[in-house]
Amino acid sequence: MSRNGLPPSNGSVVLVELLARSADGDTAAFRDFYDRTSAKLYGIILRILVERGESEDVLQEVYVTIWRKAAEFDAARASPVTWTATIARNRAIDRLRARGSRPSAPLDEAADVRDEAPLADARIDADRDTSRIHAALADLEPRHAAAIRSCYFEGLTYESLAVREGIPVGTLKSWVRRGLLRMKLSMAEHAQ
Repeated sequence: MSRNGLPPSNGSVVLVELLARSADGDTAAFRDFYDRTSAKLYGIILRILVERGESEDVLQEVYVTIWRKAAEFDAARASPVTWTATIARNRAIDRLRARGSRPSAPLDEAADVRDEAPLADARIDADRDTSRIHAALADLEPRHAAAIRSCYFEGLTYESLAVREGIPVGTLKSWVRRGLLRMKLSMAEHAQ
């Protein structure tokens, strides 16, 4: 079980496969890997560097490094996300050190900086919703719950999941549709 109480994600397995194919020169696999990971890596870099343009430049350097070193990735030592996040973090820190300091603004401008973090009541509501979703998933037939987790939490398409499970796409869609309807009813009952 992972930290969130769900089975380990198959998303990591997909990323390992995409990295392996990238190491063999498969540009389509690398493009797919980029699409699946770039938002997270950009976020890491942007938090360190703050400036968007510079962060985009570093992100490009990070993916050049990942392309060149894909064959060195070892799934036994780290997940693909951890490995790439480490590369991104280190590259951003190197850039920060090279420029000598963090960008700063006058103290007077501090009052104008918005805190984008959700308010406490919004976080409580989100946590409550998450708990209700996981409780509703737990009430489902295991294969229906697994299909919903794969489609909605891991981002798998119906087609790829149907192939993985060895079932027709229509059957998989029915499982998901019925599971979502049961979840909706279960969540409505628990909300009252």
